[in-house]
Amino acid sequence: MPWPGKSPGSSPSGEQSPPATATSTSSVDSPPPPPPPPPSPGKKPRSWNDSLNATDWQHFKEPRNWVPTLLLTATVLGSLQFYRSYLRRIPGTDHIRPDFFRRRSLFGRVTSVGDGDNFHMFHTPGGRWAGWGWARSVPKERKELKGRTLTEPFFSLFIFADNDVPLPPHQIPVRIAGIDAPEGAHFGRPAQPFAAEALAFLSSYLLHRPVRARIYKRDQYDRVVATVWVRRWLLFRRDVGLEMLRRGLATTYEAKSGAEFGGLEDQYRAAEAKAKARRRGMWGGKGVFESPREYKRKIAEGEGRKF
Repeated sequence: MPWPGKSPGSSPSGEQSPPATATSTSSVDSPPPPPPPPPSPGKKPRSWNDSLNATDWQHFKEPRNWVPTLLLTATVLGSLQFYRSYLRRIPGTDHIRPDFFRRRSLFGRVTSVGDGDNFHMFHTPGGRWAGWGWARSVPKERKELKGRTLTEPFFSLFIFADNDVPLPPHQIPVRIAGIDAPEGAHFGRPAQPFAAEALAFLSSYLLHRPVRARIYKRDQYDRVVATVWVRRWLLFRRDVGLEMLRRGLATTYEAKSGAEFGGLEDQYRAAEAKAKARRRGMWGGKGVFESPREYKRKIAEGEGRKF
């Protein structure tokens, strides 16, 4: 309600308020927004949903966008394959891939010698280049070289049985291909002449030394049949089976079938003939000569077994 005696446009003090102008009630007009850019040549305008669901193939046409990914993937896959083929340690005979036989060799350190023609090897893939001997140690104690059991610490957390469950052994048994050394005394059987000499030579020649074994197959005793080389005087590599034949401490392997020589049969037989002519080792013994194979046949017949 207006004050008495005052016009609607007057203030209580009696002064007239100035009339409102357009400039006092409205803001300054802003410039119009710029028009949207025209579409690029060769591209059709599309909606937001189409942009989300579409594949930008133009991105893959530029090598800088996909070549680094391709190189990284190839490097990772190649490294895994190289590790599996050359750097993965093989703990026992059962872990050797079938495609390794007759195509690959194993490098390792001899941990024990069982007889004049066989030994145990700890696989050390890559040798010193892979850290063996200075960054990675080869077990020497017998208990470390045997198969572990699941009741050892850490493994016992995951089983609830009283009996030990054996894990794979740490060694690979190797049978030297192409030769047969005199039989030692086993299971109460007498030893052949020169069996101790053959064992002593093989132990001094191989024990705790790195060797390379070219593997051919597994025999009936689950050993790896292989031609074995050992490096002597740093630069010279020696064929172990050939050295035993030259010293008259073994004969060439005699079998109707299944004999493995790795393509060296002629060389082995020539070395045996030379040692026999010079009466070296077992060829110079007194009495009737009995080869290791003849000895094993005689023992088998005496025990009623088929040989």
